[in-house]
Amino acid sequence: MQVVATAGHAGHGKSTLVRALTGLPPAGRDEPADPGADSGGGAGRNGASSPGLEFALTTLPSGRRLAFVDVPGHERAVATMLAGAGPVPAVVLAVAADEGWMPQSEEHLAAIDALGVRNGVLVVTRSDRADPRLALRQARERLARTGLRGAESVTVSARTGAGIAELTAALDRLAGRLPVPDPAAPVRLWADHVGRGPGGGALVHGTLAAGTIDAGDELLLMPAGTRVRVRSLEAGGEPCTRAHGATRVAVELDGVAPARVARGMALVTPHRWTATGCIDVRTGFGEASGRLARRMTLHIGAAAVPVALRPLGPDTARLTLNTRLPLHVGDVAVLRDPARRAVARVSVLDVRPPTLVRRGDTAARARELASWPDRPDGEVMLRRHGVLHAAELAGMGCAPPAGAVRVGGWLADPGHWEALYHRLAGLVAERAASRPLAPGLPLERARLRLGLPSCRLVEALVRPPLRLAGGRVHGPDQGPPPHVVVAVGRLREELRSAPFCAPLPGRLAELGLTPPVLDAAEQAGAILRLGGDVVLPSGADREALRILGALPQPFSVGRAAQALGTDRRVAVALLEHLDGQGLTQRVADGRRVPGG
Repeated sequence: MQVVATAGHAGHGKSTLVRALTGLPPAGRDEPADPGADSGGGAGRNGASSPGLEFALTTLPSGRRLAFVDVPGHERAVATMLAGAGPVPAVVLAVAADEGWMPQSEEHLAAIDALGVRNGVLVVTRSDRADPRLALRQARERLARTGLRGAESVTVSARTGAGIAELTAALDRLAGRLPVPDPAAPVRLWADHVGRGPGGGALVHGTLAAGTIDAGDELLLMPAGTRVRVRSLEAGGEPCTRAHGATRVAVELDGVAPARVARGMALVTPHRWTATGCIDVRTGFGEASGRLARRMTLHIGAAAVPVALRPLGPDTARLTLNTRLPLHVGDVAVLRDPARRAVARVSVLDVRPPTLVRRGDTAARARELASWPDRPDGEVMLRRHGVLHAAELAGMGCAPPAGAVRVGGWLADPGHWEALYHRLAGLVAERAASRPLAPGLPLERARLRLGLPSCRLVEALVRPPLRLAGGRVHGPDQGPPPHVVVAVGRLREELRSAPFCAPLPGRLAELGLTPPVLDAAEQAGAILRLGGDVVLPSGADREALRILGALPQPFSVGRAAQALGTDRRVAVALLEHLDGQGLTQRVADGRRVPGG
């Protein structure tokens, strides 16, 4: 199925065209009910209607099914027209032969062009009332300045039936060349009408532009972000268990009262959209953003949201929305100034823009956005944000760039990643200089200083000459500070004649081996710290093992102390250390033998 919207000035026969094409009775909406004119009430519909919007289905000669979203033509109903046409890829633009191009013809065309609609059929109606050539020429001149230039045109009369067959054939050709939406795309179903379903839950009607909805699916109801379940489903007016875009659907939500859902809300696939209330956009008003109204309305899908506009560059601005919308970068929307009756296309450049608080931030941001395309990709987004989780990038609507640095589920821009490494090296060097007795930057402190979301990213940054040990990042091994070397030298001199007579804590302090110095010396591998405040020079354990290996086996703690020329305090600490290394092992009666 494909979906098209009608467009055109009030009374130019949009609804009568739909009635003639579908054979359904009119609903009597907002256009004059002249029984002899190519105008009339809204066409009767398969499925629900909403105030100002009507829907109908037909089967074309090729067998293709086509759904019409019939929009109102009055000036006061432009917002309703945008709600109906927003998610639709093609349009039928009606112009009456006896009236020609009118103000709402112009405004509808501007809105359609701003929405990025590039496919359609121009229909000159009421050809039995006046020569259609003038109206056709007027319309073609206007279309030539838009994305609809070259659209096929047909002249018709609903009264005589002239041209209806040609219009049907033109619509068949149009439907055949419309792109087939991706069934695997994330769902974003804008609600353009809400009723009560057969199960009592809210029945959400809308145009499914792409993606797939299954009965039983869990979706998010935006802007609240509430998880809801699809109770039942209709596509093209028929019950079904699965619906693919593009089609008209009606989705009943399980346990959700109709009063909780309103037009302009959206049902979306979880984790695949960014819910945002602030976006940076490129505007298409053809004038500097600084001259635009500061209060405008943003139309996307069926949503119409008041926004505050902050100019950035000549054609870029920041929009602060009064509610959150599920958006992707590259989304196309319409920015409307009701006071000037002006509409223009906007392209969403960033759904997570940076704060602008310092002097010069706005100008810098404008320069940055000036280099971006209208549809930024994953490479642009990753360069902007530096590090993102893959789910965040997917929520922006972007695929991971091929050159991204990958750490688990995280992605990093290569240039930013290299800059982070150099910043980390600088932080480690700064820490070593300021705290020489406690070298190494704790991982959590490094994470905070670098502004990273996970310590795993800090670990992945570490490469030679940086190293990771004990939950800290260390710089190149330059040995302990000079005063630590001096204090360890005093310890070795103290134990020259009795290598295992470890000094008591008071004597250690006299030698300069205070706790901070002991920490630095141990970190450098210059001393051996054992239980019971036993401190010996490095290598003392290997020498003790050599001596103990020469004893009659097995040996006791007392015999070990005697052989080492020390007391029981030191002998016990040494033996427990050797046991822990697997170099000695206990046997019967608390004796030991060399291990391994």
